[in-house]
Amino acid sequence: MDEHLQIMIVDDEQIVRESFRTWFGKFGHRVDAAASGAEALQKLEGTPFDLLFVDIKMPGMNGIELLEKVKAGYPDTSVVIITAYGSIETAVTAMKLGASDYLLKPFKPDHLNLVLEKIRQQRRLVSECSYLKDRLDQFTRFDNIIGRSPPMQKIFDMIPEVAASDASVLLTGETGTGKELVAKAIHAKSARAERPFIAINCGAVPDSLIESELFGHRKGAFTGAVQNRRGFLEVVTGGTLFLDEIGEISQKMQIDLLRVLEEKRVVRVGDSQPIDVDFRLVSATRKNLRQEIAEKRFRQDFFYRINVVHIPLPPLRERQGDIPLLIEHFLTKYSRETAKQVDRVSADALNLLQAYEWPGNVRELENVIERAVALSRSRTLGAASFSFLDADTPAATGNRTLRQVEAAHIANVLAENDGNVTRTADVLGINRVTLHKKIKRYGLKPGATGSA
Repeated sequence: MDEHLQIMIVDDEQIVRESFRTWFGKFGHRVDAAASGAEALQKLEGTPFDLLFVDIKMPGMNGIELLEKVKAGYPDTSVVIITAYGSIETAVTAMKLGASDYLLKPFKPDHLNLVLEKIRQQRRLVSECSYLKDRLDQFTRFDNIIGRSPPMQKIFDMIPEVAASDASVLLTGETGTGKELVAKAIHAKSARAERPFIAINCGAVPDSLIESELFGHRKGAFTGAVQNRRGFLEVVTGGTLFLDEIGEISQKMQIDLLRVLEEKRVVRVGDSQPIDVDFRLVSATRKNLRQEIAEKRFRQDFFYRINVVHIPLPPLRERQGDIPLLIEHFLTKYSRETAKQVDRVSADALNLLQAYEWPGNVRELENVIERAVALSRSRTLGAASFSFLDADTPAATGNRTLRQVEAAHIANVLAENDGNVTRTADVLGINRVTLHKKIKRYGLKPGATGSA
């Protein structure tokens, strides 16, 4: 037995305690003992125990009562119940309450070893699963939000903190940065997770209809209102309302929503009877709302009400380290959907994708991978698979810095020369040392022949 455990024997019979202590001590385990449940709990307060062997029949606090207290206060501590043949039903009850196993008196030392080995395997599996979950959470911590770059780690750290309250949240960022995914993650981590999550794109709903969509209406309130209808503010009660592109709504609607947020009541169109509502608001916009306020297109009081917590989402060009992860994720997704075995991109293709500006951010990257997989006749996507991505188009080159243009140009020349550093340096008119420095600076990767 190579894994030493901290074990406590809880039994009112001294001979039992000493027998266990002697047996486990032979194998190097650290063993303590308690004559009662109360004494065991006192020792647990000062020492973390891996495993408790607990006799089910003891004066005062019995084994079942001790088991419940241990699992409530020390959930990582395993408990094995010791019982007699006539108390099988009690042992089953103990298992339902969280006991890891049970021992039937009288038992042989070999049986004791089997139980101990089973407990060790259980603990090892739990530890491994916990480790793997933590590792997975570092990369894909919230549903489909992929990222391990520092900007995304900040977002991941904020989500559970924000989710713990009911404060209104404003998500800002360019189109395609994943604002709705973050809103869903906040909802999923909140106390409202079991209630509805409703998303509305304010920019896609005509201003003449959005009032009825949000507030509902009474029959006959306007032409076409043939029956009473609940609005989304009622339907979402108890849950989270996500208003995307909130910068597109009219000032009248801003006033109406502000009143709902302050009073927690809504009045259907054509009605006068207020209805109590309870929801958490998460809003999103790609606009600069402070500039909109300065230009009198957005109300300042409404802005302060929806902007209690602000989470800015970084564009993909500021988190280039996440591009390989995102590519892998989308390759898996669309390979399954198309039933194609396309599972990798070449080094030159990766260079090309990392140097591109991604004006459409993650949404554009997903579209590009989907298209490339659909058209691919190979398991590997090379630079030619992305020939439709013209890095010199106005959409890609607009407002780019000199560094970004240089990175894109180096990536293209590398791709044209199959990742060969020597040939690329000759084409660029620089020496290999300088090119290696630039490759490292921009996070590019030469191909298999890149060391030539």
